[in-house]
Amino acid sequence: MSAARRAVGDRIVHKEFPPITRHRLALYCGASGDHNPIHVDIDFAKAAGFPDVFAHGMLVMGYLGQALTDAVAPSRIRSFSTRFAAITQLGAQLTCEGTVIELIEQGGEKRAKVALTTKDQNGEVKLAGEAVIAL
Repeated sequence: MSAARRAVGDRIVHKEFPPITRHRLALYCGASGDHNPIHVDIDFAKAAGFPDVFAHGMLVMGYLGQALTDAVAPSRIRSFSTRFAAITQLGAQLTCEGTVIELIEQGGEKRAKVALTTKDQNGEVKLAGEAVIAL
């Protein structure tokens, strides 16, 4: 569907990611510089009261950003915001989605507000957000 023909309710973002592995978390530690042991050291995680390590929130946000930019050219994104809703456990299979919730015009430019979510395989929302895109 053409971007100019967007309608409220259109799902414009949909991307599924493979399960989060220990290897992925270790790679993200190196790439991001976030070496908090809660994400890679099971003994540390258990001592902190968690059953295992869990994903970095920014990794999950990165997945959502990738899903958005796969669906919408970065030059058309006017804003992108998120909030963390729940811990993402090791092995989670994440799906990122975005649905048009409002059509607006700002500064003479037609835009769409898009509600964004990242959910695991059980449907639990891990991340929620919003983007404004130019149509």
